[in-house]
Amino acid sequence: MNINIICVGKIKEKYILDGIQEFAKRMQAFGKLKIFELKEDGNDSNRNMSIEKESKSILETLEKNKGFKILLDIQGKNFSSEDMASQIEKIGLNGDSTINFIIGGSYGVSEDIRKSADLRLSFSKMTFPHQLMRLILIEQIYRWFSIIKNTKYHK
Repeated sequence: MNINIICVGKIKEKYILDGIQEFAKRMQAFGKLKIFELKEDGNDSNRNMSIEKESKSILETLEKNKGFKILLDIQGKNFSSEDMASQIEKIGLNGDSTINFIIGGSYGVSEDIRKSADLRLSFSKMTFPHQLMRLILIEQIYRWFSIIKNTKYHK
């Protein structure tokens, strides 16, 4: 399985980078992981313009990387780790060999991105920093594959 994480912005904190690198290394046992870091616009004076610019970059990246699209969205559906592992397994069984996880910018994503997503996934009603969310996501991806492959990581 090919896993792409398409995200806006760069990781600045070393401890977060270290965690991401650790789980990326562990993921090698389950498939190919690629992280696409897109430029953050961050125009505080015109949030809508920022959302549109960042969303355009996301859509361009998705065009080059066809596959099942999962948008991290606070208004999305909540799953337990076991239920999400089952969803991931079903995606593969339905013929998709690539899953694109999308983390928008700090102002969110356009309605076009929301509509194009095959699944909108919420980790919580709480708001997390985007850098930390990337680490949480990659840990959960590793956990989901551990559940699917029945390894002892998930307890």
